[in-house]
Amino acid sequence: MPSVTVRLFAGLRERAGTGSTVLELPDGAVAGDVWALLELGEQPPGIAFAINRQYADADAPLAEGDEVALIPPVSGGSDEPRIGVTVTADPIDIAAAHARANDERAGAQAAFTGTVRNATRGKEVVRLEYEAYEEMAVEELERIARQAAADHELLAVEIVHRTGIVMPGEASVVIVSTSRHRPSALAATQWIIEQLKVSVPIWKREVYADGAVWVGRGS
Repeated sequence: MPSVTVRLFAGLRERAGTGSTVLELPDGAVAGDVWALLELGEQPPGIAFAINRQYADADAPLAEGDEVALIPPVSGGSDEPRIGVTVTADPIDIAAAHARANDERAGAQAAFTGTVRNATRGKEVVRLEYEAYEEMAVEELERIARQAAADHELLAVEIVHRTGIVMPGEASVVIVSTSRHRPSALAATQWIIEQLKVSVPIWKREVYADGAVWVGRGS
């Protein structure tokens, strides 16, 4: 049974009466299990999870010694945009990405979800295999997100990109832009998509029944 440290902030801290507690979790526990184990009643909407100071999906597994933060929606008093970037081999929780980008000041949230097609260029696609220079990819995605936030006056940006094997029908990338007005959110999301293709060091290998090929510049 892993033991984890749980961090709570703002209204969640007040509700629990503490900002930090240690929980013993059952084997196989994931981030989304933590709230119920705190026994604080119904889970408030919009909570995001972070494991060891990195945003994580609700189904991200927990291990001995992890620090799990339950992060309530951001206060309306901050002018700094919220930036969340994740590069992961785990399936993307699309709803969680939207929740992390929620902001009560917002009037619009524009999102793009890229999914794997089952055919391309006349060939049946068995799967895609994504490879990333992960550390650099995260930094580049953060740079792109911050530039989009500055240029389009965004309140929040969330980008999640898969690595490893992604099957047809599964999401390979999710981008969410949150702003006060619709045109800014739409324009920012489109710009992020195009920038991601240009400079983020993530490559994909299309695997067919009769072969495979790397796709992208210089492949």
